[in-house]
Amino acid sequence: MTLQTPEHDEAHGGGLGSRLNWLRAAVLGANDGIVSTAGLVVGVAGATQDRATLLTAGLAGLLAGSMSMAAGEYVSVSTQRDSEKAALALERRELATAPQAELVELTELLEGKGLERQLAREVAEQLTEHDALRAHAEVELGIDPDELTNPWHAAAASFLAFTAGALLPLLAIVLPPAAHRLWITVVAVLVALAVCGWSSARLGAAPPGRAVLRNAGGGALAMAVTYVAGTLLGAAGV
Repeated sequence: MTLQTPEHDEAHGGGLGSRLNWLRAAVLGANDGIVSTAGLVVGVAGATQDRATLLTAGLAGLLAGSMSMAAGEYVSVSTQRDSEKAALALERRELATAPQAELVELTELLEGKGLERQLAREVAEQLTEHDALRAHAEVELGIDPDELTNPWHAAAASFLAFTAGALLPLLAIVLPPAAHRLWITVVAVLVALAVCGWSSARLGAAPPGRAVLRNAGGGALAMAVTYVAGTLLGAAGV
């Protein structure tokens, strides 16, 4: 009789964690684009209903926000990449000058993960023989030498995610007639923020209800504050 094993669709690719991080960053970037641009255009709408003014303010906010996100992500990831490369260079030197000490260190690290001393030693020797630098990079540093973070990819992803998110409130405020543009924008933004909250919760395997309420509530508060400020400034003739 042939035993049939149940299908197992869980992904075990080495880049799974990295892909999840990219997806999470994209969701958060889109969320930032929605909230910041919605707060800006709703605030301006509190002072004026002129379509050209709203479009100018929205585009300025979109470009400033997307460029700021891209620049910030580039600097942040570049710093991380430099640190990773420096750590790998140091590990490479240590392996060249003190291979036995590094073997003992790798053995102790594996033993700390739950392996028995003898088994840890055998595993450390096999890993060292196969690829010593990769073994130390992954076990000791938590770095995959072949998948170092790329600052240009991170900057582009942040730019695109923020822009995609910012386009929604911008289009919602300038396309509808003046009498309906405000409530259409508010509804569209809240729905989009609910989707972002649900998506981020699902990516993190967390209950979505609280994330949706937190996300939509924060966006609603941001729009309310900026609208009140815009209305007061408009009434004051500023």
